[in-house]
Amino acid sequence: MLRHVARRALIGVLIVAGVITLTFFLLRLAPGDPVEQLLGPAATAEQIEVQRHLLGFDRPLPLQYTAWVGRFVQGDWGTSIATGQRVAAMLGRAWPATAVLVLLSLSFSYILGILVGAIQASTRHRALDTTLSVTTVTLFALPGYWLGLMLVMVFTYWLRALPAFGATGLDADFLGPGARIMDRVRHIALPLVTLTLIGVGGIARYVRGAMLDVRAAPFVMVARSRGIPERQISLRHVLGNALIPVVTLLGLSLPAVFSGTVFVEAIFGWPGVGRVMVEAVRARDYPVVMAATTVSAILVVVGNILADFLASRVDPRLRAADGK
Repeated sequence: MLRHVARRALIGVLIVAGVITLTFFLLRLAPGDPVEQLLGPAATAEQIEVQRHLLGFDRPLPLQYTAWVGRFVQGDWGTSIATGQRVAAMLGRAWPATAVLVLLSLSFSYILGILVGAIQASTRHRALDTTLSVTTVTLFALPGYWLGLMLVMVFTYWLRALPAFGATGLDADFLGPGARIMDRVRHIALPLVTLTLIGVGGIARYVRGAMLDVRAAPFVMVARSRGIPERQISLRHVLGNALIPVVTLLGLSLPAVFSGTVFVEAIFGWPGVGRVMVEAVRARDYPVVMAATTVSAILVVVGNILADFLASRVDPRLRAADGK
């Protein structure tokens, strides 16, 4: 088991290194100059050159890259070009909001996805299964930013029921404890629903297929021959065994959730890392984009390793394979 985790960790390090390298050089190749945006259109060519030298942008790209990696490894994530704030402090303030959104959306997506998938598997080839299949496939195919904008149009502009931007209202500091909680719930509702609906589609389809595969297994036929009620077979034998590969799906869901969170936070003005990253990309704020991308890649790799470990714990066949 330890050998397997070490191998996955090594692969994860290589993936993070690849993400860092691609992000660094693609940012430099993208159109736009952060120095020109920082100094404004009134800056002279001499002022721009001086500022580029101060930021180290006049050095060869390989030297800039190695210097950045060396500083990042030592815990120096640099200073934002646009705001002058320490990048670590900016991300430290933004990560809690993103973590809340990601954890809640994953929880609701898996609860609803498992429920919908189980219903589909138990009503295979019936009208309900067909209806839910069309719905889940549609949700899975919808772009997150489009769904978010549609929810804003319906619930904010048409129904005027939910706020569309920010994590709290302007009067949040003057509200009582209960009203403040409700204010937070109303503000997180639309971004949370957007991420949850997108996640439910894929999970439901996965659970449906896994449960149908388990239903055809020999041990399920043996359970039926013993006269065990179908409801008990579905809950104890079929659903329990079908959920084993769903644990692995959790690790595969993390990259999609993180990428979706970036656009959702930008749409709803949610004060998380996604919004910080989008604003940094617009401003060509290289240190912020690099640090946010690197930390996100590390978290995704760690999440995949954790999901793989959990899958081996719940599935004896994986433990046996690791022991060989």
